[in-house]
Amino acid sequence: MQHGSGFLTSRQRRLAWLGFLLAAVQAPVAAKLVDDSSWLFSLVVALMIATVIIADDATRRRPADARSSD
Repeated sequence: MQHGSGFLTSRQRRLAWLGFLLAAVQAPVAAKLVDDSSWLFSLVVALMIATVIIADDATRRRPADARSSD
């Protein structure tokens, strides 16, 4: 069984993980240091990056011969 390739290259996937980790760590640090709710922006960015990583992972797990309409 062959697996399909994702829409991210391996370099883009590593950078996405790095961006996710940095944003996920920065959000609670900013919440402690800043009085306003600007830390929520970091949380939203981390969640968006996580969504892209999950979508890429799902695309990679799909068999190569599967149609996009399935």
